[in-house]
Amino acid sequence: MSINKKISVMVPATSANMGSGFDSIGVALDLWNELTVVSGNFSFNIQGEGEQELPKDESNLVYLGVKSVYDLIGESVPSLTFLCNNKIPFSRGMGSSSAAIVSGLMAGNYISNSKLTDEKIFELAANIEGHADNVAPAIYGGCSIGINDEKNGWIIDKVKIKSKLNAIIFVPDMTLNTDESRMSLHSEISRTDAVFNIGRAALLVNSLSSGNYDLLRFATQDKLHQRQRSKTYRAMPYIIEAAIRGGAYCSYLSGSGSSIIALSDKREYTIGYEMAETARTFGINGKTMVVPISDSGARVKV
Repeated sequence: MSINKKISVMVPATSANMGSGFDSIGVALDLWNELTVVSGNFSFNIQGEGEQELPKDESNLVYLGVKSVYDLIGESVPSLTFLCNNKIPFSRGMGSSSAAIVSGLMAGNYISNSKLTDEKIFELAANIEGHADNVAPAIYGGCSIGINDEKNGWIIDKVKIKSKLNAIIFVPDMTLNTDESRMSLHSEISRTDAVFNIGRAALLVNSLSSGNYDLLRFATQDKLHQRQRSKTYRAMPYIIEAAIRGGAYCSYLSGSGSSIIALSDKREYTIGYEMAETARTFGINGKTMVVPISDSGARVKV
């Protein structure tokens, strides 16, 4: 990049797990973080979501993404100023960490003129994040399946969604600690629970691609993580039930939470009202958002 130019990277929010697709299926949402990088003294200027909580030093995930590119090519990171305009709710299970990693990788790729492919950027992002269900849709848009093969590494494939769906998102004021939430999950599962999720994850992919959305209610059912996380998030199953009662095709915990997402193509505001009112009965306040699923993934603006 020329010393006098700047680069901006747009990265969408994502919703991982999608109920039955634990650690493997995710979808991009039409809600974006924008990172602008210019040559200058090292600093972070963060506006919007997470502006009080996010680190403003080299531990920031944006910087980690940039540094990963420069480590790959064996060069030092130049002095840069980072401007973050964040719309993705921070620490609410909507991919804010993945968005930071991906934006840093894409900015570093452009600034260093490394010309890394999207596939390489995905590989780096997935290695940092540890699983693919957030970073794949953040890069490619739409719905993605991501797995890690012992011999071949990361493998991803996109799921073509038949027609437009909107995400109705209840974003609680409270957060859930991702590490603590994951520690609540069992290290071993029964064959019955494994079969339960395998069938529903397959049904989820087929329902989205065929447009048979009435099956999503069953396809997003889960026995691997949501039930365990509901022990510390008692309102969750009731908010999910309220969304379906309000007319949603399905509802599930987004990522490790605390946001809960419903999918629909009608009655979105009724669904959001039902979710928020049910949460309120548990003493949980928050905001409701309605955003489309995004066909587009991360992009660079110069």
